[in-house]
Amino acid sequence: MTTGTTGGSGTLRIAAVQMNSRDDKERNIETALRLIDRAAAEGARLIALLEVWSFLGDDAGSQAAAEPIPGPITDRLAERARRHDVYIHAGSIQERRAGDPRMFNTTALINPRGEIIATYSKIHMFDVVLDGVASYQESATVSPGNEIVTAEVDGFTVGLTICYDLRFPELYRILALKGAELIFQPAAFTLTTGKDHWEPLIRARAIENTVYMCSPAQVGSDASGRWCWGRSMIVNPWGTVLATAPDEETVIHATIDKATLERVRRQVPSLANRMPDRYVWPDAVEAGVS
Repeated sequence: MTTGTTGGSGTLRIAAVQMNSRDDKERNIETALRLIDRAAAEGARLIALLEVWSFLGDDAGSQAAAEPIPGPITDRLAERARRHDVYIHAGSIQERRAGDPRMFNTTALINPRGEIIATYSKIHMFDVVLDGVASYQESATVSPGNEIVTAEVDGFTVGLTICYDLRFPELYRILALKGAELIFQPAAFTLTTGKDHWEPLIRARAIENTVYMCSPAQVGSDASGRWCWGRSMIVNPWGTVLATAPDEETVIHATIDKATLERVRRQVPSLANRMPDRYVWPDAVEAGVS
């Protein structure tokens, strides 16, 4: 058994897994388990997977690949968590729930005993019409979650988000106010948006909330020919990039620590200086007008 590095001194060694998932579910799972083994051997205590890593393909294939949580995939991740004495953040998988014809895009956080200690389903759906020419409706096949989730890992409060959630700063501020010190954001950002938006958005969420960000990502093309940006990142509360992945399947590492978090929050006390009694949503927004 390989034992991960624990955070007994106010530090935590984390790893982010980057993959090029396609429409072969078993191949994807074997790749993820291999990279988890590598991350644990390299000293990670908490290992984070990416968005929809177990299957990346068309909607029909995604529906067929969906499974319950707990289920076969989380059982295999739980075995690895016990084997290596690590926490595993399950990125996200297509989740099937009784009574709902659509999937959920859901993550699970598994402790070193192999127990699921938190789950989160992606809240924000990517529904867009581009000048009447093209459209994409994620909500046609995926149901949104309805709960904002934090959990505890070796004395650190962690927040759970997924991909498109990154564009909604309200969610990240709420997580910070709920005590989050590290926020996970597994993703499958496209090449088109990733090249301009990926790093600025991740660093902004870290800076404005004085939190660590861990963003494992899909890289390369999927079975349909769509390209993902990759560049998985770990960012500290100052907005400094601690680790970035090259354009390949790999693992990146960083050590997060309470001292850095506390120092940055003293230097830039944006959470302490909030004025919540001044914040009122405009009437048009409350009425649902955009």
